[in-house]
Amino acid sequence: MAASVRGKQAAALKRMLNFNAPQLKNTAAEPVWKVLIYDRCGQDIISPLLAVKELREMGITLHLLLHSDRDPIPDVPAIYFVMPTEENIDRICQDLRSQLYESYYLNFISAISRSKLEDIASAALSANAITQVTKVFDQYLNFITLEDDMFILSNQNKELISYHAINKPDIMDTEMEAIMDTIVDSLFCFFVTLGAVPIIRCPRGNAAEMVAVKLDKKLRENLRDARNSLFTGDNMGAGQFSFQRPLFVLADRNLDLATPLHHTWTYQALIHDVLDFHLNRVSMDESVGSEASPAGARPKKKNKKSYDLTAADMFWLKHKGSPFPEVAESVQEELDTYRAQEDEVKRLKSIMGLEGEDEGAISSISMSDNTAKLTSAVSSLPELLEKKRLIDLHTNVATAVLDHIKSRKLDVYFEYEEKLMSKSTLDKSLLDIISDPDAGTPEDKMRLFLIFYITALQPTSETDLDQYKKALLDTGCDLSPVNYIKQWKAFTKIAATPSNYGNSGVKPMGLFSRVMNSGSQFVMEGVKNLVLKQHNLPVTRILDNLMEMKSNPETDDYRYFDPKMLRGSESSIPRNKNPFQEAIVFVVGGGNYIEYQNLVDYTKAKPGKRVLYGCSELFNAGQFIKQLSSLGQK
Repeated sequence: MAASVRGKQAAALKRMLNFNAPQLKNTAAEPVWKVLIYDRCGQDIISPLLAVKELREMGITLHLLLHSDRDPIPDVPAIYFVMPTEENIDRICQDLRSQLYESYYLNFISAISRSKLEDIASAALSANAITQVTKVFDQYLNFITLEDDMFILSNQNKELISYHAINKPDIMDTEMEAIMDTIVDSLFCFFVTLGAVPIIRCPRGNAAEMVAVKLDKKLRENLRDARNSLFTGDNMGAGQFSFQRPLFVLADRNLDLATPLHHTWTYQALIHDVLDFHLNRVSMDESVGSEASPAGARPKKKNKKSYDLTAADMFWLKHKGSPFPEVAESVQEELDTYRAQEDEVKRLKSIMGLEGEDEGAISSISMSDNTAKLTSAVSSLPELLEKKRLIDLHTNVATAVLDHIKSRKLDVYFEYEEKLMSKSTLDKSLLDIISDPDAGTPEDKMRLFLIFYITALQPTSETDLDQYKKALLDTGCDLSPVNYIKQWKAFTKIAATPSNYGNSGVKPMGLFSRVMNSGSQFVMEGVKNLVLKQHNLPVTRILDNLMEMKSNPETDDYRYFDPKMLRGSESSIPRNKNPFQEAIVFVVGGGNYIEYQNLVDYTKAKPGKRVLYGCSELFNAGQFIKQLSSLGQK
């Protein structure tokens, strides 16, 4: 994992856009102009990795959806990047018949079957376009990387592999097989791109185990077919590889249902929780000026504004995992620094008499000195403007998040849930918060109650439960999620021991400090300044046991697969006794930024170790509650 998987996936895409030939570094030649045709899945894979500007630099003049109306461009090569589905194949055949492009480079996101290849061949034959179909490639890129150390499986049709789909009571074996095959296909692509055969560990008796068995089989079959193996020779890339193979830990969402419902306090996770944050892009309503519109006029329409939060944004890289108060403070500091620089440019302009100052007043002695100053000011202008754009972006996003924190009292929820999860003493009763009309939305209250219900050591008595249910109903909650969690508890019978969430806890630091003085953009009155103490969530703790080879009743029973061993021996005894340096944790049934951030913080404390987080889909608490409630509908 020396190069990040994000880097490898981006490199594979660039290679594909260069007609599957490696890019030559130093050629100043014009790129070949071409069009890129993708389906929604292809679009989702490319958009977090390559900006339109980068596509243009690679010669992509147009990028179009496969199923849109496309005009023929007869003298241009077309690169297709699509899933090998029936309807996509039909559409490609139709393109061949309509002779839309000069030549066709067909790249399938995931491996195409023999029969579908034959369909394309016969269409090309009948359209007399055999020579135009230049290349057909399986790209094995069927996953989406969102961070250097985070990936998800799919964004289109994610309901097909969602928590709800895997856990619905009336699921048929064939449906379950299909879900597992979809997940395994993507994971297989992930390891092909990574260029590594992992050692797989998983718990017993749940969906994670089914994925492990199928993945082991698929990797094993590919390794055994020496001629066509995807894990040999040139695509492994010499030298990028440490001698040790990565550990792949499969976890099941059911092992921890509390964390995805938890209110959070770090920047990225908060954005995902309260705003519309999707494939690294946050969309929000632009606040239109507060001036009142004339009486009787139509209310102004809110503009949707979207911002990309990318790896090129240094502020984002540095602060996405920071507690929110710290982020607000840093945005304010950046703003102040920028203002000082902006004034400097204005001052220089006026010195130079560029603002209608009396020219003659400028003495010729200071002239050369000022010219140098102004030249440097002008040359740093583009950089300043980009800085300004990013500061505005984070000011807007952080303000929107702050509005939610204040209007819903999210700091109170966060602190209370942390106490519940770490079994600390509570300062007020749960019923008080649920019945407080000013605290949060019905969904916030439901999340709080479910965390209490899931993590409670003693089972909640029926009378208490009825009392809570009544309070929740009075605030307008739908009780279906509670029904589901009740069945789930009866079914799993796992008493979540308090150690399960670590001794987290938060230290309130008093209310906000000097930043929040009157000159600040962020009016933080009344919001608690909470500082996080590092603690490991269940997924992180399981990873730690397996990565460091610790003996622990929680993970001692985990199964062990090594696809490279010729005979798949069934065992839970690891052959390798050394701790792992690199690991990938994958949650079947969905994950969230809280767990991701917890793993990032864990890895920071372990120099030389690398951990990747993956999940079958990324949901925030609101989306997870919807899944729970449709599972709990009577």
